[in-house]
Amino acid sequence: MARWLPRSTDLIRFCQKLNRVKTLEDDMMETSFNRCLSTIDLTLLGIGGMVGSGLYVLTGTVAKEIAGPAIIISFIIAGFASLLAALCYAEFGARVPKTGSAYMFTYVSVGEIWAFLIGWNVLLEYMIGGAAVARAWSGYLDSIFNHKIKNFTETHVGVWQVPFLARYPDFLAAAVLLVATAFISFGAKVSSWLNHVFSAISMGVILFILIMGFVLAQPKNWSTQEGGFAPYGLSGIMAGTATCFYAFVGFDVIAASSEEARNPQRAVPRAIAFSLGLATGAYILVSIVLTLMVPWHTLDPDSALADAFYRRGYAWAGFLVAAGSICAMNTVLLSNLFSLPRIVYAMAEDGLFFQVFSRVHPRTQVPVIGIVVFGLLMALLALIFDLEALVQFLSIGTLLAYTFVAASIIVLRFQQQKGASPAPAASGQPNPEPHEGPSGGELKEYESFSDKLQLVDRDKSKEHREPGQLKAAFEPYLEFLSDFYPGEVVTVAVVTLMVSAICLCSILVFGNTHLHLPTWSYSLLLVLFSLGFLLSLLLIWAHEQQHSTLTFQIPLVPLSPALSIILNIYLMLKLSYMTWLRFAVWLLLGLLVYFGYGIWHSKENLREPRPQRVSARYVVFPGGSLEERVQAVQPSSQAATGLPDTDTNDCKR
Repeated sequence: MARWLPRSTDLIRFCQKLNRVKTLEDDMMETSFNRCLSTIDLTLLGIGGMVGSGLYVLTGTVAKEIAGPAIIISFIIAGFASLLAALCYAEFGARVPKTGSAYMFTYVSVGEIWAFLIGWNVLLEYMIGGAAVARAWSGYLDSIFNHKIKNFTETHVGVWQVPFLARYPDFLAAAVLLVATAFISFGAKVSSWLNHVFSAISMGVILFILIMGFVLAQPKNWSTQEGGFAPYGLSGIMAGTATCFYAFVGFDVIAASSEEARNPQRAVPRAIAFSLGLATGAYILVSIVLTLMVPWHTLDPDSALADAFYRRGYAWAGFLVAAGSICAMNTVLLSNLFSLPRIVYAMAEDGLFFQVFSRVHPRTQVPVIGIVVFGLLMALLALIFDLEALVQFLSIGTLLAYTFVAASIIVLRFQQQKGASPAPAASGQPNPEPHEGPSGGELKEYESFSDKLQLVDRDKSKEHREPGQLKAAFEPYLEFLSDFYPGEVVTVAVVTLMVSAICLCSILVFGNTHLHLPTWSYSLLLVLFSLGFLLSLLLIWAHEQQHSTLTFQIPLVPLSPALSIILNIYLMLKLSYMTWLRFAVWLLLGLLVYFGYGIWHSKENLREPRPQRVSARYVVFPGGSLEERVQAVQPSSQAATGLPDTDTNDCKR
């Protein structure tokens, strides 16, 4: 029975396969894509991904049903929380200017299987997100024409009463996705130009809304007669923050486009900062205008802005708002269709996904096969499926990607840089022998043991410490950690930090409602897991990190990524159990794809050295001596290098 069990060495080798990291090329600027995007192009792509239907629909819904006029504070907090994640993406996008976004960032720092699962979830996130926006686009346009398109389809095609399918096929949503797919296939420059047009119209409409809105503003709508500024209290503000957080999830299109940026080291961080700042400002200002124009409790959640202008006697402004909404949704569609094939390309290029998606068209320099295939899949989703039940799935995939990118920043910052080696001796001279003094070849004797200790302490104080090593100031107190490899303790501390964050957030979310913990145990568990989180953070901080770099770095590491991790985990645990159930099913499908295809075709798997067979023959003589004759069976390439032949080795006992 025991012989069928796997050996410990096999298990260790298998775990190493799962956690191997991607080997980056020496020249990371070399690419098969066309590096043609400027900072302005990337900024407008980010704005297009964030300022979409949420500005026209989300603001009214949150203001009326969740937070009231305090939605302004909700957007400020959500913008700050998004900034923590965005800064992590900015550092990675500048340091690793390769397409793939969160998938690539996780692969180069955490490990292969985690990167695949992140990429697998991002695929579904983009497909559902694009299809949902297309259906919203179709519904918004249909409402302008008094639902004539919907009525015609239901009359001539029929109505479906099937679970998970839409009430009727949405041909308009599928058609707009197919048209967008065709434009994206023409190349990055065409996609960027089209995004410029729609973004310009959308920003022009937003500017009109702000000017007219402040002219029509009535401060009495925030008065106590109308319910006050924060009618739902602090709980409403935080609930609104959780909802508003998802309005900023489009900035990762910038990181996904870094391989097509002309100067990604400068353009990616700037574009992320500019787009997130402009999007946050737009959401805050539109929320102020909306809640000052009409009382918050009278808003129409489906078309708040258009209805507000109509009730103030400016019905014609509703058409401008509708035009801006449609253009904003177009930019979101382009953003989804632009990012998705590039993430698929990155996975296929690494061998973790089907190789056909790694082909780049020689003329347009874009992955045309991936664009067409996933554009068709997105159109099929929008045509026949009911996406309302799946929209929450977008949240968990995005938050999981944010969490792993933040953890990857900590791991990467405390790793030695590629090609780093221990600091050489001064002037390229060999290290002095133990009996040599610091002044060259002059000999010096150390008579007492205390003299030798002083020498060792002086040498250690001058020693150059690599990233991941314990800081000199903490070595007297944490000397037992000095025996580990650089970065090894930090990796363990990051895992401990994430486990502590999961436990802490679970107590906060479920402690009183689902677990019904008594007050003393609730408080005790909060203190214990908070201490675990803080101690892990301090242990990471006690190690050296990379400082000298020419690219952007997120400040306050490891504090900033740790705050992003705990916030993302908290928001994930606030999602419904059905979302987690669907997420688990999708993860199982992803594991089947990885273990059935990805792990065997991975380029990192092909780079691993193959084990060599060694045959040995032993001859025992009566006199008790032992002669061992070892012959190594070497590959032909190794034999051709002219290595010395160690054919025999006689050993006597």
